Amino acid sequence: MNKIRKAIKDDIKALKEVLNSIDLFPAEMLDDMMSDYFENSETGDIWFTTIQDEKPIAIGYCAPEKLTEGTYNLYAIGIRSDLQGKGIGGAMMDYIENELKNQGQRILIVETSGTEDFQLTRKFYEKLNYTKEAVIRDFWSEGDDKVIFWKKLK
Repeated sequence: MNKIRKAIKDDIKALKEVLNSIDLFPAEMLDDMMSDYFENSETGDIWFTTIQDEKPIAIGYCAPEKLTEGTYNLYAIGIRSDLQGKGIGGAMMDYIENELKNQGQRILIVETSGTEDFQLTRKFYEKLNYTKEAVIRDFWSEGDDKVIFWKKLK
C-alpha cells in the first residue's frame, strides 16, 4: 500500500533517484531547492512524496504564488519512470489538493509545456478537471508554449 506524505530530509537520496529516472529537473538541484522547506518553519512550500516499500517513489512540489491570496502553483510532480501509469500521479494530485483545501487555499495552478512530448501531461490535468486557462506562446523556448491549467479548490 502506497502512502503519500510530506517529504523529510531522509527522503532526499531516494528523491534524487526518482529525479534521475525522469526528465523533470536535475537531481543535483534538489538540496538547494528543498533547503528553505527544511530550514524555514514559516515557509508555505510543500514538498511531498509517495512511499512504497518504505522508500520514496515520487516527488511533488508546490508553493504559494507571491502577491496572491490563497493561490498555489504546482511546480513539479514526477513518478519514478518504472512506476508511471499506475495512478500514483492522480493520487498525489488528490493529496495536494486536499492539503491545500485543509489550509484554506483557493486555487491551484499548474504550468506545463505545449509540445507534443507533454501531450499526455496536459491530458492528465484535463482528466483531473483542471481548466486550460492560458497559453503563452514561445515561453520556454521558440515553439515551446507554456500551458497554464487552473483549478478552484472547494
